[in-house]
Amino acid sequence: MTTVVTQDRNRNAAEYLRLLVALREEMDKAMGAIANNALTQFEDSIACQQLLSTRLVVLADELSVPLSTDRAAPPAPIDDHLMHQIFTAGDSLQKLNRTYAALLHHSSRSTALMVSFFASARGQIQEASGPRLKYQTWSCQM
Repeated sequence: MTTVVTQDRNRNAAEYLRLLVALREEMDKAMGAIANNALTQFEDSIACQQLLSTRLVVLADELSVPLSTDRAAPPAPIDDHLMHQIFTAGDSLQKLNRTYAALLHHSSRSTALMVSFFASARGQIQEASGPRLKYQTWSCQM
């Protein structure tokens, strides 16, 4: 039984690794879609990322639960080489995620600036309040 349990855990760990790699690829696709201004591709990638993330959470829960009736018993071990690959893929995904988050943050900020710019070009300028003079400008602060 221990061999079967270990094989199942290794199979789940291998699927987890495949999903990490697939999530990384989807994040790359999403960043490419942002760069190419391809909204449909970006939305499709986001939907795929959500599915992959959901499955990753389920697998992580399955891999962390002890499989015996004795809750004090440690879970069956996962192959060391496979665990190393999972940690490496996880680190790579975390680095890419930071880049992705920064891209989304700056893209959102740029979009907000452009909306503000075009709103002011149509005569919908939101002027600052207060005692100082109110200037109209066509420039944006970056």
